[in-house]
Amino acid sequence: MKTRITELFGIQHPIIQGGMHFVGYAELAAAVSNAGGLGIITGLTQGTPEKIANEIQRCKSMTDKPFGVNMTFLPTLTPPDYPAMFHAIIDGGVKIVETAGNNPQQWLPMLKEANVKVIHKCTAVRHALKAQKIGCDAVSVDGFECGGHPGEDDIPNFILLPRAADELTIPFVASGGMADARSLVAALALGAEGINMGTRFIATQEAPVHEKVKQAIIAANELDTRLIMRPLRNTERVLNNVAVSRLLEKEKALGDALEFKDIIDEVAGVYPKIMLDGDMDAGAWSCGMVAGLIDDAPSVKVLIDRIMTDADALIAERLSGLANG
Repeated sequence: MKTRITELFGIQHPIIQGGMHFVGYAELAAAVSNAGGLGIITGLTQGTPEKIANEIQRCKSMTDKPFGVNMTFLPTLTPPDYPAMFHAIIDGGVKIVETAGNNPQQWLPMLKEANVKVIHKCTAVRHALKAQKIGCDAVSVDGFECGGHPGEDDIPNFILLPRAADELTIPFVASGGMADARSLVAALALGAEGINMGTRFIATQEAPVHEKVKQAIIAANELDTRLIMRPLRNTERVLNNVAVSRLLEKEKALGDALEFKDIIDEVAGVYPKIMLDGDMDAGAWSCGMVAGLIDDAPSVKVLIDRIMTDADALIAERLSGLANG
């Protein structure tokens, strides 16, 4: 299947693996790229230029296909050395960067000079238009359904994607609620050039996370996520657990007086405990509503092949049959 996204990134299938904290390691990125999609290493999980450089080399030892690195810009008490990390990405020969969080404009000149393609994650059409204006090559449009940070507008993808298609000239992919061939075909119909999957790729054999994490996603339904940090305007969609319930009780009790320090125990430094150790109540962790559509943990290749085969069948049989009926 050829789209503007497959042409832009030199990949076989219009499927991108989202950058996920303590999930986007070389093992998963390489598996996605080898299966014809675009794998993504999560830069902030590595944390230092040296570790990013090492992870890039590990990924290169596992695949000769294109892969990217995610760089997320978030407010933090001790910001990482972004300039050195970007230099490590460029020096490592990576030609695709996914940016997220704050405006990536200050980093674009050095990336463009190195012929790096940039796809920026956006939760609103106005943000996507800004990304286009400053020179991003593509955008990932994240609907309200997505795991992680859906923004503050609460616009689901059935509205957000066609709005993006109406406004943008650069290609975009759909993110949030993407799990299977139906997701892909629907996204294409709404104007996207492909899909970005996060939660779906956690529940795969190659995802280097604890088995309990995969089983929690498989067991969850579409009602099992919660929105936290809304009062702080840093909304995050997470899978419900004991820590999340405790956090939400704090939000309710403190109201407008809530500060980040009040919930720090539930959100700071919890990912290694959850993703690596399988301590499922250690804190809040990002998960999309799409968990309700996930009931297995296949290999990445089986998953991507299944999506593409089923998508071809949907287009050729069901949709064609409706058109000719």
